[in-house]
Amino acid sequence: MRGDPDRDPFRPGKADTSDPGRPQRDEVRRVLRLFHPHRRTLAVVGVLIVFSAVTGVASPFLIREVVDVALPDGNLHLLTWLAAGLIGIVAVSTALDVVQGLLTTRVGQAVMHGLRTALYTHLQRMSLGFFARTRTGEVQSRIANDIGAMQTVVTSTGADLVQNLATVVVTVVAMLALDWRLALFSFCVLPFSVWLNRRVGRLRRRITARRQRQLAEMSATVEETLSISGILLTRTTGRTPEVVERFTRQSDEVAALEVGSEMAGRWQWSLITLTMAAVPALTYLLGGWIRGTGTALSIGTLVALVTLQGQLFRPLGALLRIVVRLHASMALFARVFEYLDTPPEVVERPDAVALEDPRGHVRFSDVTFAYPSAETDTVTGIDLDVPAGSSLAVVGATGSGKTTLGYLLSRLYDVGSGAVTIDGHDVRELTARSLSDTVGVVTQETFLLHASVADNLRFAKPDATDDELRNAARIAQVDDVISALPQGYDTVVGERGYRFSGGEKQRIALARTVLRDPPVLLLDEATSALDTRTERAMAAALERLSSGRTTVTIAHRLSTVRDADQIVVLDHGRIVERGKHADLLAAGGRYAELVAADEARAELVQ
Repeated sequence: MRGDPDRDPFRPGKADTSDPGRPQRDEVRRVLRLFHPHRRTLAVVGVLIVFSAVTGVASPFLIREVVDVALPDGNLHLLTWLAAGLIGIVAVSTALDVVQGLLTTRVGQAVMHGLRTALYTHLQRMSLGFFARTRTGEVQSRIANDIGAMQTVVTSTGADLVQNLATVVVTVVAMLALDWRLALFSFCVLPFSVWLNRRVGRLRRRITARRQRQLAEMSATVEETLSISGILLTRTTGRTPEVVERFTRQSDEVAALEVGSEMAGRWQWSLITLTMAAVPALTYLLGGWIRGTGTALSIGTLVALVTLQGQLFRPLGALLRIVVRLHASMALFARVFEYLDTPPEVVERPDAVALEDPRGHVRFSDVTFAYPSAETDTVTGIDLDVPAGSSLAVVGATGSGKTTLGYLLSRLYDVGSGAVTIDGHDVRELTARSLSDTVGVVTQETFLLHASVADNLRFAKPDATDDELRNAARIAQVDDVISALPQGYDTVVGERGYRFSGGEKQRIALARTVLRDPPVLLLDEATSALDTRTERAMAAALERLSSGRTTVTIAHRLSTVRDADQIVVLDHGRIVERGKHADLLAAGGRYAELVAADEARAELVQ
């Protein structure tokens, strides 16, 4: 149901963005649903707020008794009790504020935690295509800058809004009870203030949306240019001054937007402040005129009412500013909801099953696939049968669709038509955990965490023993390298594994996959960064590793695939040849041309 408060606020919904300058009702309701799980605590906070507001307006009534009764009559006993009452009201209000602050902070942080984890979890489920289209700095900015900027709004603004609203309502009632004529005169500033506040709020929201977009751009620049790869690129191309200039320009734009956000409506607020400051003086003047006409109006009542004006205008001003802040914050929520509302392209089905005792029989049945932004199919009509325990090699020129087949097998993308199956089960019918346990992937784009070597290896199998780590490293021909490090397996690899060469990183990544012992091994250019000697050693290790498991190898260097049970050659997304190395070489077709070109490159390198 559209307005159902029990609906999960983290689930995707349709955002109304027809007017980015005005908070939309669906958006506001969605924000309020974030607080629904904490409604009991918020109810307690509401009671404390109302009690605090009622306690606060009691002071002017005590002041009236002091001015009209205790002082004129010289009643020291009554004056003592009234003074004690004034002090007691402050003490009670302070205690209530502390308890209320504790509860609202806890609720706010719980909401922030829920929003952060929901966004992170949702992003973890997004397909590879989403991250291919989105800059890493942009994603980081949504989590860090946007959610971080919500901190004040979520943790305290809601409570401040209710507290000030309650204070305004109770104060208005008290002022009307004291003298309705002076009270109505005091309220004359309200319509103009509310109208002006709405204008300022819409302006702030537009500026906030622009500021967050610019912050995302700046975060993306920092992430790209201050990584090891980025530093190497800028230093080796001599582009450091240009990169600094770009960052300076982005920072300057952010600073200008920050100033614009802070200054938006300042002149209007100055006019409201001046008006509120003039009202008490004019109230004394009006009160004197009323007393001059002979109408009953005690001095204590006049003083109490002016005191209540202060208690009205302070929360009223705060209330108007809070509304402006809420207008601006809706731009932040809109950016976070935009990601939460982006549906994953690859989704685990509710009835997904787990493979039990997988053998590793892989089939591609008339598979066709095109990337979302592509005008033509990347692969077309692919039919492959890879029996369990056999090896398949996929070769072809750059852009022929080799890596795409690996993406489809590991379900980083879903096929456009046809099916990819393992042991007769469509990979789209399997649970994500079952598929990842079945298919072990090693790519040419190796990624190592900024942690120890042992932690990097255990990322694949957290409960692995030290002996298992060493055995996997030996199979990947990298145990000697790791053992020679200062702290051995406890050595921190550095940012993105910069401590290691490309070949060493690939072997550590291979060891990480070996540790999982998957029945299907997908090697996508996994030996591309190895020298000839290491490649030969790895080939022998992979031969032992491949025994009894299905191996799919995607390679440019054809020397690594000569012994494959089956070799297929892709050209513009289609299979143009298939067979064993000797047969394909003898046929003198596309494969023979690739082998000749590969051997020519090898001779040039030597």
